[in-house]
Amino acid sequence: MPDNSAPIQGASAAGLAPVRPIQAPSAASILADDREKLQQGQRSILLIEDDLNFARILMEMVRERGFAALAAANGEDGLYLADHCLPDAIILDVMLPHVDGWGVMRLLKENPRTRHIPVHFLTCLEDRQKAMSMGAIGFVTKPVDPDQLAELFATIENAISRSVRKLLIVEDDPAESKGLVALLEGRDVAISVAGSGKEAMDLLSREAFDCMVLDLGLSDMSGFDLLEHIEHEDEKRRLPVIIHSGRSLSHEEELKLRHYTESIIIKGAKSPERLLNEVTLFLHQVESSLNPEKQRMLRASLDKETMLEGKKVLLVDDDMRNIFSLTSILAEKHMIVVEAENGREALARLQEHPDVDLVLMDIMMPEMDGYETIRTIRMDPALPGSASSP
Repeated sequence: MPDNSAPIQGASAAGLAPVRPIQAPSAASILADDREKLQQGQRSILLIEDDLNFARILMEMVRERGFAALAAANGEDGLYLADHCLPDAIILDVMLPHVDGWGVMRLLKENPRTRHIPVHFLTCLEDRQKAMSMGAIGFVTKPVDPDQLAELFATIENAISRSVRKLLIVEDDPAESKGLVALLEGRDVAISVAGSGKEAMDLLSREAFDCMVLDLGLSDMSGFDLLEHIEHEDEKRRLPVIIHSGRSLSHEEELKLRHYTESIIIKGAKSPERLLNEVTLFLHQVESSLNPEKQRMLRASLDKETMLEGKKVLLVDDDMRNIFSLTSILAEKHMIVVEAENGREALARLQEHPDVDLVLMDIMMPEMDGYETIRTIRMDPALPGSASSP
């Protein structure tokens, strides 16, 4: 078993933005779990649950199924154990002291050492879609009955027993689909390619896939038609859908996609790094199983500061001291900074730079304040950030 006496640095160990160091659990917080008896290679499930009585019940169920049981009563201890013990799966509550379940999930998925671990939520909250969109394998709401718990463990056992994940790529451009296969293939991924919506529907009716990459512009039907078909399938056969498009979605298309978000997980991936990140997340791939170049791409996608590189930001402030300070900080992130000292100048800069990605707007300014400037931007379809711009 790995040494569990040193503090974990979370995602910062992989060169990512540092998170608050998490110390080893205090003796008072430790349930009588199996961490001291855990052997190298032994299968284990981590329970992150602050209801100690319920946690003890779950631990017995874990042991009955042949797993070692690890337990944490708060988010920090759970993150520590996940990083140091690398369990085969995690059962996670949301209502936790200190770091809640959403924060725990986010940090697990930002850490390359733990992001592949299947996580099943077990909580009193009703927010299944949020959990699934973060990469969870399942979501059950408390209180639970024995049948629900049995199904929960069956879901976990199925997730960790599969050595090969199945990915469906739906793309009618042969050259594009070939490039996607080259990007996403791996020794633990079986890829099927559908060149049309009908072919995709046939494959989905015969096989269960773990994830689908979908181009919205198909030759025989739109991607929306295919999503409509999936929505009416058996709920257990629904799957994460990653929209892959070379263009930005229009406002109307985004509204259409929201129609499906209660039943289908929709992600937009516009770059190879982002697409690789999303697919490996939903397929629960171990980072070390990827080749070195794909590991580099994955870490670049996970590194939030890398996402800022090359982005153009318009900085609007009438105080030159603020502009100087913020420009220095943004330049360190390799961002392109365009400056404006008031609202009218900001509008002129947006006309000159229609490729601006972000506007940092002061509110209290002479001539035209921030509120009026924002309203003007939203009303002008020619400006980036308007209500009708892509």
